[in-house]
Amino acid sequence: MSDKDELGKARGDWEGTVLKKMLDRAPERREEFATTSDIEIKRCYTPEDSDPDYLGDIGFPGQPPFTRGVQPTMYRGRLWTMRQYAGFGTAEESNQRYRYLLDQGQTGLSVAFDLPTQMGRDSDHMLASGEVGRVGVAIDSLADMEILLDQIPLDKVTTSMTINATASILLALYLAVADKQNVPWSKVGGTIQNDVLKEYMARGTYIYPPAGSMRIITDIFAFCAKEVPTWNTISISGYHIREAGSTAAQEIAFTLADGIAYAEAALAAGLDVDQFGRRLSFFFNVHNTFFEEVAKFRAARRLWAKIMRDRFGAKDPRSMMLRTHAQTAGSSLTAQQVDNNVVRVTMQALAAVLGGTQSLHTNSRDEALALPTEDSARLALRTQQVIAHESGVADTIDPLAGSYFIESLTDDLEKKAVEYLDKIDELGGAVKAIESGYQQREIHNAAYTYQQAVEQKKEIVVGVNEFVIQDEQPPDLLKIDPALEQRQQAKVAKVRAERNQAAADKALAAVTAAAKDETNLMPPIVDAVRAYATLGEISDAMREVFGEYRPSITL
Repeated sequence: MSDKDELGKARGDWEGTVLKKMLDRAPERREEFATTSDIEIKRCYTPEDSDPDYLGDIGFPGQPPFTRGVQPTMYRGRLWTMRQYAGFGTAEESNQRYRYLLDQGQTGLSVAFDLPTQMGRDSDHMLASGEVGRVGVAIDSLADMEILLDQIPLDKVTTSMTINATASILLALYLAVADKQNVPWSKVGGTIQNDVLKEYMARGTYIYPPAGSMRIITDIFAFCAKEVPTWNTISISGYHIREAGSTAAQEIAFTLADGIAYAEAALAAGLDVDQFGRRLSFFFNVHNTFFEEVAKFRAARRLWAKIMRDRFGAKDPRSMMLRTHAQTAGSSLTAQQVDNNVVRVTMQALAAVLGGTQSLHTNSRDEALALPTEDSARLALRTQQVIAHESGVADTIDPLAGSYFIESLTDDLEKKAVEYLDKIDELGGAVKAIESGYQQREIHNAAYTYQQAVEQKKEIVVGVNEFVIQDEQPPDLLKIDPALEQRQQAKVAKVRAERNQAAADKALAAVTAAAKDETNLMPPIVDAVRAYATLGEISDAMREVFGEYRPSITL
């Protein structure tokens, strides 16, 4: 009798005796247990459920397929970057918060921009009314960026900017400030999100149609490969896909499908896969289903390594690495009993670390109600620091590897993601699938299914549909001064009044010309920000050529 046969017989004996007696006395809590991706969670896992090819499927850290992590020493060599996402009001206020967080031990900046900045509108545009500085910092010109980064050494601090449709402009502003600090671009490090495809399916802060957006993105790839070699030119984001309601398997699949589309566009533009591949980075959500989240990171790394090697012919292992930032799940935070959010965030952050993230943002307890207070932001940072320095989980690499449950979940998530990728390929790729509404429908269906489960109490959300407190007192919240909008508008007017208007007009005309004749857009955009052309003006110079996107699909 083989070992597997013997194990199967032993399991059968256990099920027929010990387990049966227990189930006869007391049934289990549910008839079925499953992950968000509808993967059955078995009662217990044995070697029957996971029999991987260790070297082919798991391997060692720092080498393909990177299942166990992208660095040979992982957190034993260097802890993940603690990059708290922050930005509100004016550049002056946000600069104060950044310097405070750096003083408290944060190791990288992560900038949140307000909606007008994300949508390519200046603060005095009619469509910006009521939104200036509300969900992030307002940046209208180089004058604001100089204030935002005041006394922050750009050769020592890396910065992640959550910006998409206007990513080219924010990158140009950042580089112009580096020039003013006498920091060579070769020493500037950071990331722009620059992932417009997920905006069409999950978030909505797009400006241009897909073709124009992809043109700008590939121009950034080419420019940075030559001029800013250590900059991560895109952070391909599953975070917002998950926030919109997707499952973990959908988050993997739709994110990697976007990555495939960006790689194909870069190759079509004449770039080499081993040149741009190593500067691709990713951004994942970390939700409440702890073990599924750990397995999700492992499955995504393994699948991306296969895609880059087998589909695109990458030879350099660095081009096959899925390097990722992670953020705890904003959609899981509740306005009720906000202190419960500290527990949720701690659990999610631990899952991200056990999954092997390269950097991490932990949400603050009060973010379901408002932008975080300084005290809440500090507590969120302390959560990471306690995990890093007191828990011991960073002392060995991929500590859950070999768990029958984790390895089985990793395999199942990869299989589900591949099924979605095959469907997207059948539809003609990520862009055509988005235009047909495929990803949007899948996300909406998953979100609806989960909401039904909450309303029917099949899923318990502590403090919301169970364990409720009546007449709860709200916490102290951060309040944004309503007068800041007028102050920001006055700053924009001052910039326009004091700049060399002829130089600004000439630079803006050069942006439009580059958009028309298909020369790289980044050099004229850099020239335009140096001439103190505003973000809205530069966006309009490209709108003149690319137009604006209007979705036509019916979900």
